[in-house]
Amino acid sequence: MGGVIAGIKIPDSKMAKEATELVRDTESDLLFHHSTRVFLFGALTGERKKIKYDAELLYIGGMFHDMGLTQKYRSSQNRFEVDSANAAADFLRQHGIAETDVELVWDAIALHTTPGIPPFKKPVVQLVTAGVEMDVLGFAYDEFTEEARQQVVAAYPRAPNFKEQIIGAFYDGMKHRPDSTFGTVNDDVLALKDPTFRRLNFCSIILGNAWVDDRHGIHCNDPSHKHG
Repeated sequence: MGGVIAGIKIPDSKMAKEATELVRDTESDLLFHHSTRVFLFGALTGERKKIKYDAELLYIGGMFHDMGLTQKYRSSQNRFEVDSANAAADFLRQHGIAETDVELVWDAIALHTTPGIPPFKKPVVQLVTAGVEMDVLGFAYDEFTEEARQQVVAAYPRAPNFKEQIIGAFYDGMKHRPDSTFGTVNDDVLALKDPTFRRLNFCSIILGNAWVDDRHGIHCNDPSHKHG
């Protein structure tokens, strides 16, 4: 599917078509439709906020942002966002895209589950996250017109139980690498789906690590620490 949806043109360059085919062949219907909606909601956010963005790079960012959850790309122990970003970077390099643009898309994908940072980055980074937040979390839902929401969902449907299914897709992509979720929103998924999962605690790691500090803040075994 392509064309214009809610006033947004789906990129149809040779590279964009090949990206669509690759993602379509790799992802489930759930993730493919979600990824396309991420592009559309991201682009609609850019239009509403009058942000100039590269539509093709935004499209690649949206389409690849969850590739690291798929069976083909989830074999590492990296964060799934990194696997997704690496898949997009490899694809873009194969198409001769400038390294600065490759890095931009990499950042857009790698940061899409890191709240608070993307809004201060370049437009493609901002808008991939905005698309994800709208489609998964419902952020800024009322800032999209009802007509636009309906047109996007008519073209790329949400499953009737999308909320539960997307959490399941996240879990399937991360359950073999629980340590990769430390310090991210992803550990909420494992905490919900796996009763044996135990979150790592940032403060406990600080307080329990191997450093031994004396009251002056100097390691007591440091030979440069001379007692008076």
